[in-house]
Amino acid sequence: MSTPLAATTIAAAALLRPASKLESERATSSAASANANHVRESAEDKQKRKQIEAQNTRYPPGVYPDINTIRNAIPPHCFQPSLWISCGYLLRDMLLIGATAYVAIAFIPKIEDFYVRCAAWVAYGFIQGLFCTGLWILAHECGHGGFSLHTRINNIIGWAAHSFLMVPYFSWKFSHARHHRFTGHMEKDMAFVPRTQADHEDRWMVRLGLGAEVLEDTPIVAFVRLVIHQLFGWQAYLLFNVTAGPDSRQPDGKQWGMQSHFDPTSSVFRPSERIYIAISDLGLLIMGGFIYYGASVLGWSTMALLYLVPYLWVHHWLVAITYLHHTHPDVPHFDAENWTYVKGALATIDRDFGFIGKTLFHGIIDTHVVHHLFSKIPFYYAEEATESIKPMLGDLYRTEKGFMRSLWPAFTELKYVVPSTEVVGEMRWAKSKKTE
Repeated sequence: MSTPLAATTIAAAALLRPASKLESERATSSAASANANHVRESAEDKQKRKQIEAQNTRYPPGVYPDINTIRNAIPPHCFQPSLWISCGYLLRDMLLIGATAYVAIAFIPKIEDFYVRCAAWVAYGFIQGLFCTGLWILAHECGHGGFSLHTRINNIIGWAAHSFLMVPYFSWKFSHARHHRFTGHMEKDMAFVPRTQADHEDRWMVRLGLGAEVLEDTPIVAFVRLVIHQLFGWQAYLLFNVTAGPDSRQPDGKQWGMQSHFDPTSSVFRPSERIYIAISDLGLLIMGGFIYYGASVLGWSTMALLYLVPYLWVHHWLVAITYLHHTHPDVPHFDAENWTYVKGALATIDRDFGFIGKTLFHGIIDTHVVHHLFSKIPFYYAEEATESIKPMLGDLYRTEKGFMRSLWPAFTELKYVVPSTEVVGEMRWAKSKKTE
């Protein structure tokens, strides 16, 4: 009897030892899991707290953080572009453009039904316009030095890509750099400087007594003006430097007819920049030769559908993006005496354009504030950089859901700026009758 009892005791002990160990492991695992959950919850709480702090941070009117403080909030790697990552996006956009053009050439002309064929060309123009806008934005990265750390590579790629889109690369690069240098400056900014009240009341239609306000507010007239603005605004800017500030030109050139981005002697540029303007023009001539050859092979009508329609879409998007980033009821401008770089860089707004904005347009719409602060940050780090500075900027950071739906109210309601009643030197959009 003692032997079976001893055996039973030994067996029980043997069974109990693994069970105790298992329970211990389970307990340890549970504790580790609980600790991990605690860490995860703490991280989530920390993120929520940052968001709340960002919403609650308030600066006194006219007070801004300095640029170095903002820079130090951004992880250092965000300032380091990768040539390989950038080239990956470049290859993607080129493949999309090439494949879309091939499908259009190979299949659309074979569609027998006229209306279906027309619909296919319309769809092609829109889609190709999106892809080409992505390429335009990558060339824009090259102009800022955000494509890679190598200036020569940036300029070669940017020149080739922008020439393909009939954009004078260096001409735009120089004037656009001054837009970034003087953003929000009522006299020196290069893009979409708003009218003052005096300018608004001195329009030629007002001087002729044509009832400008009533006429311009008529929906059909406003719509036609908006279409012209979107289709030809970019060309007007390149040819005549429209919407630029009165002191945005070089001191020795003030003639209205000498402000073309295609003219090496234009008052928009310094004498040292003239050779680069000529190189930009050379790129356009080369691309013009390719277009002529394509038209001689495919026919002018096919070439117009293949190239001209996407070209118009690209510059519609370009004008809309730039206009809406600097035209918003909460976005101020500043007079010459009170403007600073930080004030101007923060005088913009991030907008949400969904998949198109984040993926096809490389986030330029969604992360424009940080882009104006530090234009060399590559687009693939811009979202991380934006999240890093939001808590510090607080109410100085502006964002708005929706993109295209904002175009009509911005165009029809925000007509001129007036001096702020709260901050010296700050110019605010006047409230129209529609917004009062």
